[in-house]
Amino acid sequence: MSTEREDALAALREWSVPGRRADLVAAAWKAGATVVAIAEAARVGSRQTIYDDLRARGIDPRSRPKEKNMPAPITVEGLNGITDLEDNDSPVARAVLQARGDLASPGLNAEARRLMTLSLAVGQYNDLRAALVDEEEARAERDRARHLVDVRWEALADPNSKGSWLHGHHAYVVAVDNAHRAIDAWKAAADLLQRKGSFQRGEGDNLLADAYEQSILPAGHPPMSKPDIDAEAEAARLHEELDAEHSRRKALAADTLGLATQN
Repeated sequence: MSTEREDALAALREWSVPGRRADLVAAAWKAGATVVAIAEAARVGSRQTIYDDLRARGIDPRSRPKEKNMPAPITVEGLNGITDLEDNDSPVARAVLQARGDLASPGLNAEARRLMTLSLAVGQYNDLRAALVDEEEARAERDRARHLVDVRWEALADPNSKGSWLHGHHAYVVAVDNAHRAIDAWKAAADLLQRKGSFQRGEGDNLLADAYEQSILPAGHPPMSKPDIDAEAEAARLHEELDAEHSRRKALAADTLGLATQN
């Protein structure tokens, strides 16, 4: 993470003056932080709050160039849930190996179980966090692609355009196709996010929820939850809207071409 981005997020974590949050959100965004990272730092319950703050400062979240900005995995008690069992000298591996070597020791067995549960919980936390960023990036790309469709269409009516109308129209048609693809890519990311484990009691392993509440949150890491997304319905709606608008525009383009052939 860049120093500028790290400083911006640190400032956001400590904000307290009413009205300052939007300024700090904008600064963190300009420094390259994702909406997920900004929402974590500001400790707000919804990413929509961050989108609203950005727009309040004249920032269109769709305008950022494509860039993968995955947050670093968190670590609790030296565990990240990713590589904990790959190294025999890791805390989890040591505890499990000790427990296997001395099955009569309930203390060691209990510690092994505790660390193993914590490792699984931290891994689930990091996995969910990464999926949130993936969905955010795919959503941003989806919205950029949809916006580009309008830009390409509007360019066809520019009297100062130096390119041919047919080349411009082809660019518009390609943009429509790319928008459909971006919607499908977002849907895939959103579906994957919905399949990730959560720490909501009754939806997953309560032992992992215990580790989350008793070890991860007290270590200073922000709450992590899945947004309520009906990806199937939202993608269907976006495809339908795109197709309907494209059909209307095809009729207009046909009129233009008809006049052109008459001259």
